[in-house]
Amino acid sequence: MQIDLIKGHGSGNDFLLIDEISNAYSFTEKERAELARLLCNRNTELGADGILFVMKSQHADGRMRVFNADGSEASMCGNGLRLVARYICELYGLNEAVIETMKANLKVSKQADLLQDIHTYQVEISPVLFELKTLPLNLNQPTLYNERIKELSDELTFTALAVPNPHLITIVETEQLQSDIQKQLSEKVNGPNELFPDGVNVSFVKPLQPGAIYVRTFERGVGFTNACGTAMSASSLVTCLLELNEFEKTINVYNNGGKVQCVVHQIAGEYKIDLIGNATYLYEAAVEINLKGELFTISSKKDLMEQHSYEKLQEVAQQVITKTLKG
Repeated sequence: MQIDLIKGHGSGNDFLLIDEISNAYSFTEKERAELARLLCNRNTELGADGILFVMKSQHADGRMRVFNADGSEASMCGNGLRLVARYICELYGLNEAVIETMKANLKVSKQADLLQDIHTYQVEISPVLFELKTLPLNLNQPTLYNERIKELSDELTFTALAVPNPHLITIVETEQLQSDIQKQLSEKVNGPNELFPDGVNVSFVKPLQPGAIYVRTFERGVGFTNACGTAMSASSLVTCLLELNEFEKTINVYNNGGKVQCVVHQIAGEYKIDLIGNATYLYEAAVEINLKGELFTISSKKDLMEQHSYEKLQEVAQQVITKTLKG
């Protein structure tokens, strides 16, 4: 089979986007997982954190399904949603749209460029859930807010929430970022374990100054990633709950892939987050795929020349991150 795709990224979190609206593709659930494992393999010519399937929706402008590199399906992906937002808006000539995701229909909109020639989109991150059964996290309590989990660490305190992907957030100092503790505990909760039977995204968050944080995430189904949109959103919310940042004010979130902005809203006791960042296309490609033989070849590839502009933002972000990790 031949598939046309776009490779792009949000904050360095890279994806292959496959359009099922304009093309007559028809995939089984098994084939979606197999495509993700095959095409996202970093040892191949493509490689990515996951595949974004862009589909028709009965009650929104488009639908997004996200398959991680290991073949598992994610309920949401903030960085991927920005790419889908751009694709749908450009496909239909819109400045704002509604995208159907697994758990909710989410508002998206085109925004002023973060820097010159960086396509920038705002996406809604919701719902926000704190009940441990929604992650799930097997502890004998209803929620976990800035508390220790003795099985994981004697010194770190954690907050657990779903947005709707499950996240475990901890506020750390530079020395903890420099250590191996995040890798060790992330691998523990994403392997066979009794706490998180379905795994969890683990984020270490370092406050930089009021209105600015650094977030590093070990993503379920991926491992350490340049950035995770829902993790950066969840981390921003946690810093507001801990009064390190303020609701309704822009938070600059630095990550290993660059920088985004988050605004956390508290409305009638509920929360939602606006995630604002790049939606950068890298190239278009046509791929011949043999799923039975677990093989593919790239028959054509066209560079879209957008990465150079984004690298200017990366340079600024990297200066902040280097300073942070040096303490």
